[in-house]
Parts: sequence; C-alpha cells; structure tokens
Amino acid sequence: MKRIIAIVAGGDSSEHGVSMKSAEGIYSFIDKEKYTLYIIELTRQSWEAILPDGSRSQVDKNDFSFTDNGQKIVPDFAYITIHGTPGENGILQGYFELIGIPYSTCDVLVSALTFSKFTLNQYLKSFGVRIAESMLVHKSHGISDEEVIDKIGLPCFIKPNASGSSFGVTKVKTREQIQPALETAFKESDDVMIEAFMDGTELANGCYRAKGRTVVLPITEVVSKNEFFDFNAKYNGEVTEITPARLSPELTARVQKLTSAIYDILGCKGLVRVDYIITEGEKINMLEVNTTPGMTATSFIPQQVRAAGLDIKDVMTEIIEDHFN
Repeated sequence: MKRIIAIVAGGDSSEHGVSMKSAEGIYSFIDKEKYTLYIIELTRQSWEAILPDGSRSQVDKNDFSFTDNGQKIVPDFAYITIHGTPGENGILQGYFELIGIPYSTCDVLVSALTFSKFTLNQYLKSFGVRIAESMLVHKSHGISDEEVIDKIGLPCFIKPNASGSSFGVTKVKTREQIQPALETAFKESDDVMIEAFMDGTELANGCYRAKGRTVVLPITEVVSKNEFFDFNAKYNGEVTEITPARLSPELTARVQKLTSAIYDILGCKGLVRVDYIITEGEKINMLEVNTTPGMTATSFIPQQVRAAGLDIKDVMTEIIEDHFN
C-alpha cells in the first residue's frame, strides 16, 4: 500500500496564494509511484481536500480525514507548506501532534520561535550569531519618529514581526516615511520590528536532515533589482539569483557551517532556509530562518538541490521516510 501524503497549503495570511503555488511545486516533486498525494487547502472558513478530478471534499478536523470516491482517506503524513499562520507558527504543528499525524516541519516550539523574527534574533544572538540592531513595537503603543531615528537610525527596515514574503515591509529612508511604514506593517502583524539597514550581499542557504545526516545545500546569492528583496523580486522576477553564490571557498564554508549550527541549535526538522547578509569585512549577519520555505520550481531550495547535483524527488522521499524509520 502506498502511503498517503497530504500537502497542506493555503492558510489565513496574505501569503495564501504563494503557499498554493508551493503546494503545486511539492506535488510535482514527490514520487507518485511511491506515494498517493492530495493537496489540502486550509482557510479560516474551511479545510478542503482537492481530489484528482478537481472536486473538493471537506476535511474532518477530528482526524484530518476526507472522502474520495466514497472511501474515507486518512493521510499518513502531512507536508506543510503554509507560509504564515497557521502552518508556520506552530499552531498546525500542535494540531498534528494531538491527532498523531507526522509532519514535515519543525515542532511547535521551533515553529513559533522562528515565526517571531525579533524573538528568534534575540535567542540566536545569545549563541553568538551576528544580527542587525533592532527593536520591537506593539500596535497599541506605537513609536515616535524621534525614537526610531535615535535608537535605530536611518535608513532602516520596518517589517511585520510575524509575516513573510516581504508583505508589509518598507525600507525607510526619511523621517516622513516612518509612520506610513508602521501603518503598513501593522496591517500584517500586531508587532512590528524596526531593523537597522545593513549594506551588503544577500544570501539564502537551504539545509535538511535525514538518515541521521545534515545536508547543507549550495548558497544562493540574491541580487534584487529593487530597493530590497521585496515581493516583486521574490515572485515577479525582479531579481537575479545566482546559485552557487559568488563567494570564496572559505566564506562559503563559513556560511554553510553557520547554517548547520543554527539548524542544530534550534533542533529544526525538514527543509529549512536561512537568509543572511554579508557586510564589509566578510561579516555574516543572519536575517531570518524560514521553516516552510517557498517550494515552487524556481524557489531557492529547488535551485540549490539542483546545484548540489541531487534529485528533488529523492530529497522529498528522504524527508518523508525519515519520520517512519
């Protein structure tokens, strides 16, 4: 009997559409001779399984089951590719823990920790990981222009603390841009992170663990045509992505070693992507950790898997089977 894999996508955030594209990517990557696949689309209003004929079946939240051709289907494994809530912040992970279905991502604590950019940065800082100077502002408190300039300086980034795909992110260069940028970010998250601007080379590095070994993938260099690596750069081609990155062997090894260390410090599971910026003097600054990274055909992780000479189908199989061995 083939194992039944539910590719869980959608979610309640602005990243719903991006997540559905990742689900299509993962569907194309997983070995269909070995597994039976269903995409499950989650919204706040409904959970639905997309059946092979394009019709939909309501998912029973008691056991994550649904009906296909009159037969009750209970998935053996959940491949979570929701970017944002509830699949990236630990909520869905807790649900799968309760009903006993293994899943692809980090556990509840690690998912929640990495989803809060500010909390993660402060935690990893205590392990000696270099991060940008930043501060957290809650929606109910707000902050004056003077405080932002005094504590962080300009230019800076104002971004939702719990969001992704660069939704709600603004690069702020002048005092007049501060309050509008805060308003934009607060639409995505009740907490907003104000982060010092760092000038340098932006990198993304994927990593996964299976069969008792950690695989650190080749690094991607990100050259955005825009002010920063925003939504249009990520999804509308306004960027040049170079894999492997144009780094010296020594710097490449240092970045990959740090990615592996961060993966182990956090106790990550499945495919994870760590983003960095390299500043003057080859200083490695961590930007964020993505525990449900984009998985379209052109996303960083599939690019890096190809550059490593690996077959994405084999990587998917390793990650799934790792939960059953």
